[in-house]
Amino acid sequence: MIKEFEKRLLSSFILIPIAIFVIIQGSVFFIFFLSILFFTTSYEWLKMNKKNNSMKIIGTIFLLFSFYTAFNVRESGSNLFLFIIIVCIFTDIGGYVFGKTFKGPKLTKISPNKTYSGVIGSFLFSVIAGSIFIRYIDNLGADSLDNDLSAVLLVILLISFISQIGDLIISYFKRKAKLKDTGKILPGHGGLLDRIDGLVFVMPIIYLLDKI
Repeated sequence: MIKEFEKRLLSSFILIPIAIFVIIQGSVFFIFFLSILFFTTSYEWLKMNKKNNSMKIIGTIFLLFSFYTAFNVRESGSNLFLFIIIVCIFTDIGGYVFGKTFKGPKLTKISPNKTYSGVIGSFLFSVIAGSIFIRYIDNLGADSLDNDLSAVLLVILLISFISQIGDLIISYFKRKAKLKDTGKILPGHGGLLDRIDGLVFVMPIIYLLDKI
Protein backbone atom coordinates (compact mmCIF):
# COMPACT_ATOMS: atom_id res chain seq x y z
CA MET A 1 0.00 0.00 0.00
CA ILE A 2 2.78 2.46 0.95
CA LYS A 3 4.64 2.23 -2.37
CA GLU A 4 1.42 2.51 -4.36
CA PHE A 5 0.33 5.50 -2.28
CA GLU A 6 3.73 7.17 -2.79
CA LYS A 7 3.37 6.81 -6.57
CA ARG A 8 -0.12 8.30 -6.42
CA LEU A 9 1.10 11.15 -4.24
CA LEU A 10 4.02 11.97 -6.55
CA SER A 11 1.80 11.93 -9.64
CA SER A 12 -0.73 14.13 -7.88
CA PHE A 13 1.92 16.67 -6.84
CA ILE A 14 2.87 17.02 -10.51
CA LEU A 15 -0.57 16.93 -12.11
CA ILE A 16 -2.72 18.89 -9.66
CA PRO A 17 -0.76 22.20 -9.92
CA ILE A 18 -0.91 21.95 -13.73
CA ALA A 19 -4.65 21.30 -13.64
CA ILE A 20 -5.25 24.19 -11.22
CA PHE A 21 -3.21 26.54 -13.42
CA VAL A 22 -5.18 25.79 -16.61
CA ILE A 23 -8.51 25.88 -14.76
CA ILE A 24 -7.78 29.34 -13.33
CA GLN A 25 -6.32 30.63 -16.60
CA GLY A 26 -9.24 29.33 -18.64
CA SER A 27 -9.42 30.46 -22.27
CA VAL A 28 -7.26 28.57 -24.77
CA PHE A 29 -5.25 26.89 -22.00
CA PHE A 30 -8.33 25.20 -20.61
CA ILE A 31 -9.67 24.23 -24.04
CA PHE A 32 -6.31 22.66 -24.93
CA PHE A 33 -6.24 20.84 -21.59
CA LEU A 34 -9.77 19.50 -22.05
CA SER A 35 -8.91 18.39 -25.59
CA ILE A 36 -5.97 16.33 -24.34
CA LEU A 37 -8.16 14.76 -21.65
CA PHE A 38 -10.90 13.98 -24.15
CA PHE A 39 -8.65 12.31 -26.72
CA THR A 40 -6.73 10.35 -24.06
CA THR A 41 -9.84 9.07 -22.26
CA SER A 42 -11.54 8.31 -25.58
CA TYR A 43 -8.54 6.26 -26.66
CA GLU A 44 -8.64 4.32 -23.38
CA TRP A 45 -12.38 3.79 -23.74
CA LEU A 46 -12.09 2.54 -27.33
CA LYS A 47 -9.26 0.20 -26.36
CA MET A 48 -11.24 -1.12 -23.41
CA ASN A 49 -14.31 -1.79 -25.57
CA LYS A 50 -12.54 -2.92 -28.73
CA LYS A 51 -14.97 -5.83 -29.18
CA ASN A 52 -18.13 -3.79 -28.66
CA ASN A 53 -18.73 -1.24 -31.41
CA SER A 54 -21.98 0.03 -29.90
CA MET A 55 -20.32 0.88 -26.59
CA LYS A 56 -17.43 2.51 -28.44
CA ILE A 57 -19.83 4.97 -30.06
CA ILE A 58 -22.04 5.53 -26.99
CA GLY A 59 -19.08 6.00 -24.69
CA THR A 60 -17.25 8.40 -27.00
CA ILE A 61 -20.38 10.53 -27.46
CA PHE A 62 -20.88 10.58 -23.70
CA LEU A 63 -17.27 11.64 -23.11
CA LEU A 64 -17.66 14.41 -25.68
CA PHE A 65 -20.80 15.63 -23.90
CA SER A 66 -19.06 15.32 -20.52
CA PHE A 67 -16.13 17.51 -21.57
CA TYR A 68 -18.53 19.96 -23.21
CA THR A 69 -20.38 20.30 -19.91
CA ALA A 70 -17.05 20.60 -18.07
CA PHE A 71 -16.18 23.58 -20.27
CA ASN A 72 -19.55 25.20 -19.53
CA VAL A 73 -19.27 24.58 -15.78
CA ARG A 74 -15.84 26.23 -15.85
CA GLU A 75 -17.36 29.20 -17.68
CA SER A 76 -19.73 29.59 -14.73
CA GLY A 77 -16.74 30.22 -12.47
CA SER A 78 -13.31 28.77 -11.79
CA ASN A 79 -14.03 28.46 -8.06
CA LEU A 80 -17.10 26.32 -8.66
CA PHE A 81 -15.09 24.10 -11.00
CA LEU A 82 -12.23 23.78 -8.50
CA PHE A 83 -14.73 23.00 -5.74
CA ILE A 84 -16.11 20.07 -7.78
CA ILE A 85 -12.60 18.85 -8.60
CA ILE A 86 -11.51 18.92 -4.96
CA VAL A 87 -14.62 17.08 -3.75
CA CYS A 88 -14.03 14.37 -6.37
CA ILE A 89 -10.31 14.10 -5.59
CA PHE A 90 -10.93 13.67 -1.87
CA THR A 91 -13.76 11.24 -2.55
CA ASP A 92 -11.17 9.10 -4.31
CA ILE A 93 -8.51 9.61 -1.62
CA GLY A 94 -10.94 8.86 1.21
CA GLY A 95 -12.14 5.68 -0.45
CA TYR A 96 -8.57 4.52 -1.07
CA VAL A 97 -7.26 5.30 2.43
CA PHE A 98 -10.24 3.91 4.36
CA GLY A 99 -10.60 0.91 2.06
CA LYS A 100 -6.95 -0.08 2.41
CA THR A 101 -6.76 0.69 6.13
CA PHE A 102 -10.02 -0.72 7.49
CA LYS A 103 -10.92 -3.16 4.70
CA GLY A 104 -14.13 -4.93 5.80
CA PRO A 105 -17.10 -6.19 3.76
CA LYS A 106 -16.93 -5.82 -0.02
CA LEU A 107 -19.31 -3.32 -1.59
CA THR A 108 -19.98 -5.13 -4.87
CA LYS A 109 -18.63 -7.83 -7.15
CA ILE A 110 -18.27 -5.25 -9.91
CA SER A 111 -15.20 -3.85 -8.17
CA PRO A 112 -13.70 -6.30 -5.62
CA ASN A 113 -11.49 -3.59 -4.09
CA LYS A 114 -14.44 -1.39 -3.12
CA THR A 115 -15.58 -1.73 0.49
CA TYR A 116 -18.22 -0.17 2.72
CA SER A 117 -15.45 1.41 4.77
CA GLY A 118 -14.16 2.98 1.57
CA VAL A 119 -17.60 4.50 0.91
CA ILE A 120 -17.60 6.01 4.40
CA GLY A 121 -14.09 7.37 3.85
CA SER A 122 -15.11 8.87 0.52
CA PHE A 123 -18.01 10.78 2.04
CA LEU A 124 -16.01 11.83 5.10
CA PHE A 125 -12.99 13.13 3.18
CA SER A 126 -15.15 14.89 0.59
CA VAL A 127 -17.18 16.69 3.27
CA ILE A 128 -14.06 17.81 5.13
CA ALA A 129 -12.22 18.97 1.99
CA GLY A 130 -15.30 20.59 0.44
CA SER A 131 -16.15 22.45 3.65
CA ILE A 132 -12.58 23.72 4.05
CA PHE A 133 -12.58 24.87 0.43
CA ILE A 134 -15.86 26.77 0.87
CA ARG A 135 -14.56 28.51 3.98
CA TYR A 136 -11.26 29.35 2.27
CA ILE A 137 -13.03 30.84 -0.73
CA ASP A 138 -15.37 32.85 1.52
CA ASN A 139 -12.39 34.26 3.41
CA LEU A 140 -10.85 35.38 0.13
CA GLY A 141 -14.11 36.97 -0.93
CA ALA A 142 -13.81 35.25 -4.29
CA ASP A 143 -16.57 33.68 -6.41
CA SER A 144 -19.63 33.31 -4.21
CA LEU A 145 -20.81 29.81 -3.42
CA ASP A 146 -23.93 29.06 -1.40
CA ASN A 147 -23.31 29.86 2.27
CA ASP A 148 -26.19 27.71 3.52
CA LEU A 149 -24.31 24.94 5.35
CA SER A 150 -27.03 22.34 4.87
CA ALA A 151 -27.21 23.10 1.14
CA VAL A 152 -23.41 22.95 0.83
CA LEU A 153 -23.36 19.61 2.64
CA LEU A 154 -26.01 18.19 0.33
CA VAL A 155 -24.11 19.38 -2.75
CA ILE A 156 -20.87 17.83 -1.49
CA LEU A 157 -22.58 14.52 -0.72
CA LEU A 158 -24.29 14.52 -4.13
CA ILE A 159 -21.02 15.16 -5.96
CA SER A 160 -19.26 12.47 -3.92
CA PHE A 161 -22.08 9.98 -4.52
CA ILE A 162 -22.11 10.54 -8.30
CA SER A 163 -18.32 10.33 -8.36
CA GLN A 164 -18.43 6.94 -6.63
CA ILE A 165 -21.14 5.70 -9.01
CA GLY A 166 -19.00 6.81 -11.95
CA ASP A 167 -16.08 4.87 -10.52
CA LEU A 168 -18.23 1.74 -10.28
CA ILE A 169 -19.53 2.13 -13.84
CA ILE A 170 -16.01 2.31 -15.29
CA SER A 171 -14.98 -0.58 -13.01
CA TYR A 172 -17.81 -2.62 -14.51
CA PHE A 173 -16.52 -2.08 -18.04
CA LYS A 174 -12.94 -2.81 -16.94
CA ARG A 175 -14.13 -6.06 -15.39
CA LYS A 176 -15.93 -6.99 -18.62
CA ALA A 177 -12.75 -6.27 -20.58
CA LYS A 178 -10.69 -8.16 -17.96
CA LEU A 179 -8.49 -5.14 -17.31
CA LYS A 180 -7.09 -3.86 -14.01
CA ASP A 181 -6.63 -0.30 -15.30
CA THR A 182 -7.88 1.68 -18.30
CA GLY A 183 -4.26 2.48 -19.16
CA LYS A 184 -0.77 2.99 -17.77
CA ILE A 185 -0.20 6.67 -18.43
CA LEU A 186 -0.17 7.74 -14.75
CA PRO A 187 2.26 6.05 -12.32
CA GLY A 188 0.35 4.64 -9.36
CA HIS A 189 -2.98 5.65 -10.89
CA GLY A 190 -3.30 3.56 -14.03
CA GLY A 191 -5.12 5.22 -16.90
CA LEU A 192 -6.42 8.76 -17.14
CA LEU A 193 -10.00 7.50 -17.25
CA ASP A 194 -9.31 5.65 -14.00
CA ARG A 195 -8.59 8.97 -12.32
CA ILE A 196 -11.37 11.10 -13.73
CA ASP A 197 -14.08 8.43 -14.00
CA GLY A 198 -16.07 10.18 -11.29
CA LEU A 199 -15.68 13.61 -12.84
CA VAL A 200 -16.92 12.57 -16.28
CA PHE A 201 -20.23 11.69 -14.63
CA VAL A 202 -20.35 14.56 -12.14
CA MET A 203 -19.90 17.35 -14.71
CA PRO A 204 -22.96 16.49 -16.85
CA ILE A 205 -25.16 16.13 -13.74
CA ILE A 206 -24.05 19.50 -12.32
CA TYR A 207 -24.51 21.12 -15.73
CA LEU A 208 -28.02 19.69 -16.17
CA LEU A 209 -29.09 20.57 -12.61
CA ASP A 210 -27.94 24.13 -13.23
CA LYS A 211 -30.21 24.26 -16.29
CA ILE A 212 -33.30 23.12 -14.40
